[in-house]
Amino acid sequence: MMDYELKANLTKTYDRYAKERDQSPLQAWKLEEREYFLKMLQKEAKKTILEIGAGPGRDGKFFQDNGLRVICTDISPEMVKLCREKELRAYVMDFYKLKFLNESYDAIWALNCLLHASKTCLKTVLQKIYAILKKDGLFYLGVYGGEDSEVVWDDDYYEPPRFFSFYTDDHLKEVVTEYFDLIYFKSMPVEGKLHFQSLILRK
Repeated sequence: MMDYELKANLTKTYDRYAKERDQSPLQAWKLEEREYFLKMLQKEAKKTILEIGAGPGRDGKFFQDNGLRVICTDISPEMVKLCREKELRAYVMDFYKLKFLNESYDAIWALNCLLHASKTCLKTVLQKIYAILKKDGLFYLGVYGGEDSEVVWDDDYYEPPRFFSFYTDDHLKEVVTEYFDLIYFKSMPVEGKLHFQSLILRK
């Protein structure tokens, strides 16, 4: 499991910056990836989606507004509060405890949350995601990477600083394909030494 202090710090950080993140602009390339995934879901007549690490619920609301039944989870109570203000069904929950409601889902959306899972714990998280995803279900995974490292980002402008785990493209593909079929991968340059890794996986 994630170290208790790291998890507690993530909760404090995202509680503190929840409203700021809700008001920050969404990058165009993230919107394009979200739209691409939605079109896949619509083409396959998917009806239900679980968002892990939902933040303030802007993606969840997008999927709900486009006809999907959405459930959101986040480690931060303040983020979950913002989700509920958008009339989303939302729960305070970390990605190690995806065992609630005995439900399964047609799709799972995880944008920029699993980069907070340590390398020793990511496989456990992927197993839990696999267990609650329906057969032939689609799983979107979006993270920053490009190098293999784990670090508490001392230069983080958020306080407390956040823990991140990064993978090279090949290493990330190796880990996720132990459980899922990789059907889409896109690497996108962003500011700094890392890049964004966008994956769509199928159970």
